[in-house]
Amino acid sequence: MKVLELNGVTKKFGGITACKDISLSINQGQIMGLIGPNGAGKTTAFNLITGVYDVTEGTIHYEGKPITGKRPDQIVYGGISRTFQNIRLFRNLSVLDNVCIAVDRHETYPLAPALFRLPSVIRKEKAIREHAMEYLAVVGLEEKASLRADSLPYGLQRKLEIARALALKPKLLLLDEPAAGMNPEESLELSKLIRQLHEKFSLTTLLIEHHMDVIMTLCDRIFVMNFGEKLAEGTAEEIQTNPEVLKAYLGEGYKRAGN
Repeated sequence: MKVLELNGVTKKFGGITACKDISLSINQGQIMGLIGPNGAGKTTAFNLITGVYDVTEGTIHYEGKPITGKRPDQIVYGGISRTFQNIRLFRNLSVLDNVCIAVDRHETYPLAPALFRLPSVIRKEKAIREHAMEYLAVVGLEEKASLRADSLPYGLQRKLEIARALALKPKLLLLDEPAAGMNPEESLELSKLIRQLHEKFSLTTLLIEHHMDVIMTLCDRIFVMNFGEKLAEGTAEEIQTNPEVLKAYLGEGYKRAGN
């Protein structure tokens, strides 16, 4: 089953074409990597999928249904969540509260019980915090729950953002450079975590990343963009040996994974 399909998707900003005629599909349960040089259009593609930008041409389908033109909140409720290249946390709130906000999006509160803090509302709020703690536990942040989000080291802020994305209960998870700023040891640890979360929550995952060790070890397929267009698509083995990808992005001296 195809979870996500982009068909001839183009995005223009005035006279600039950020994405041109992009067509890709992701099957249920896959991890697909989206790579390319800076400015290739990768994050623009994420923004089109999640409704941040309107599509200029083409269509996007999620689980067989069109989502082109839908608002970001409608897309989130439909089962797609994401992290961002530039971390977007509620920095003055606690680690726990950051995740509670995401969990709370699935709850409803009748006006009168909420105003008068009736026992039903108190029980619901307790359940929300318990669920949020569960998401923190899966990324190893349960002991940091009471800290302010902006007090966490950069790598842990990345994990917090992933926990918050998971709390939205996605079927399709978009990760925008989750290993940015990490050293090789940290990126390896993150790769293992992404794999564990992918399997634990039965996700389909689309991943933008410049750490090739992360991409090559995690991804079932890799889609390469350059100057807003598709350059290549294939398995890790095929991408690592593609002359056009080596020339445009990886570099002629690229060392293949495992060699």
